[in-house]
Amino acid sequence: MTRYGKIQKDLQANPKVWLITGVAGFIGSNLLESLLRLNQYVVGLDNFSTGYAHNLNEVEKQVGPVQWARFHFIEGDICSKTDCQCAMYYPGALYEKQGEKDLGSSGEELIVSVDYVLHQAALGSVPRSIADPVATNAVNVDGFLNLLNAAREARVESFIYASSSSVYGDHPTLPKKEEHIGNPLSPYSVTKYVNELYAGVFSKVYGINSIGLRYFNVFGQRQDPNGAYAAVIPIWTAAMIKDEIVYINGDGETSRDFCFVENVVQMNILAATAPDEAKNTVYNVAVGDRTSLNALFYALKSALAGCGVFYEKTPDYLGFRAGDIRHSQADISKARDKVGYTPTHRIGDGLGQAMPWYVKNIKGDL
Repeated sequence: MTRYGKIQKDLQANPKVWLITGVAGFIGSNLLESLLRLNQYVVGLDNFSTGYAHNLNEVEKQVGPVQWARFHFIEGDICSKTDCQCAMYYPGALYEKQGEKDLGSSGEELIVSVDYVLHQAALGSVPRSIADPVATNAVNVDGFLNLLNAAREARVESFIYASSSSVYGDHPTLPKKEEHIGNPLSPYSVTKYVNELYAGVFSKVYGINSIGLRYFNVFGQRQDPNGAYAAVIPIWTAAMIKDEIVYINGDGETSRDFCFVENVVQMNILAATAPDEAKNTVYNVAVGDRTSLNALFYALKSALAGCGVFYEKTPDYLGFRAGDIRHSQADISKARDKVGYTPTHRIGDGLGQAMPWYVKNIKGDL
């Protein structure tokens, strides 16, 4: 049995309390669904700036009323210190209702602290950060510090946070290894590197255990195709389903390590439950492959054809996008060796699993 399989079994037998920030977003809602299926207790925090209520509604339908009853949602903002502090506690009455033993003294209100924090809330996108660096910093740095400090005060067991492959900046070496980074190429990459620095300082000064997860081009169901800063896979998928032109930035030979969201869910759970000696560091979260944009275009066509959607248009090529790196590929050996990370979905597997969701929801005007 893999370490992930063992951890899932252990969590089902001994449920924990989790906080997911950005819970109504793409990655956050997938984490929520997986944890509820494992019968965990979950606090979710979101201000709906980039997340959606329909993502939470979908999770509720997927898991059913019994598991959904273990979820406590707070509409709040990581830029609010009070909201961050409130999110560190699960309602005692709700905890008791699930049949757990009464941890409170007679006549006192039961308070249940969060065990693990999975911090996903952020203003993503390199282009967005170039357009508005102040807003990006306010959420990604100030908001991060608010949450990290609240987690310190609540004495959580682990603080797991979303970093980014953009931290590697202009470092030319492939594949990317955690210990070698270059100069940042965007305000967004600066904010994610600052997160890693703050987490390291809080570990040394305050003793809070943390792990940064450097995500590489995550994709999957519930990833929003709308808006100016949507990611490439949902944008192209929506265009193909609607029989519109696909636009490729550059010559199409730019390459990325595309990582299906179920791999990201696995790594978050493994990181939260990792032994202390594997914490207070950063890990790449990817597959270890490299796919060009041109190859991605044809992979999407093939995956959609399997769902009965046949796209025949040729793409239009635009200029290169400011702040983008040419190639990206992760070395995942550290995550494999230290926490037992074994990605289950390569890009073809992930596209095949995600496309039915996109066909259903894009046609329904997501």
